[in-house]
Amino acid sequence: MIKTAPVLETPRLRLRGHRPEDLDRVAAMWADERVVRYISGKPSTRSQSWARILQYIGHWQALGFGYWAVEDRQTGVFLGDVGLADFKRDIVPSLEGIPEIGWVLAPHAHGRGLATEAVSAVLTWADVYVLNNRTVCLFDPENLASIRVAEKNGYVWKADGLYMNQEILIMQRFH
Repeated sequence: MIKTAPVLETPRLRLRGHRPEDLDRVAAMWADERVVRYISGKPSTRSQSWARILQYIGHWQALGFGYWAVEDRQTGVFLGDVGLADFKRDIVPSLEGIPEIGWVLAPHAHGRGLATEAVSAVLTWADVYVLNNRTVCLFDPENLASIRVAEKNGYVWKADGLYMNQEILIMQRFH
């Protein structure tokens, strides 16, 4: 089983494992109201961002998949987080045993097709290394930009769901 995130590269991006020194960049991104608008609706604290980084690293250790830090391949500028997880969410319908893909980009990276490119790289990797023939993603139904990213990467409607008393859209992809 893979225990650390492999480096993935696309024409514009480098995806690598998170490191403790990513905290300031991750915390700044997750503290931005534009980033969390459709996720939690409220900015994360520095300690919540630290816990998120540890959770990302822990996924690799425990499950052999997880999240990557996304960087601009030319400049090394931090752009966001993308990856696969099993968050053990209390969600209806249950997603138990199905890896969930997610992505979040800093505002300076929005609108340039970078999320689509990063998700595609993760799915290409996952199709080889994750022993599951499908993945899911979930959204606030109003998050049209992320829904478009999912559709461009082969996701289709699976169900309308409920998570933390909020209506969500669940999409799935088979490979």
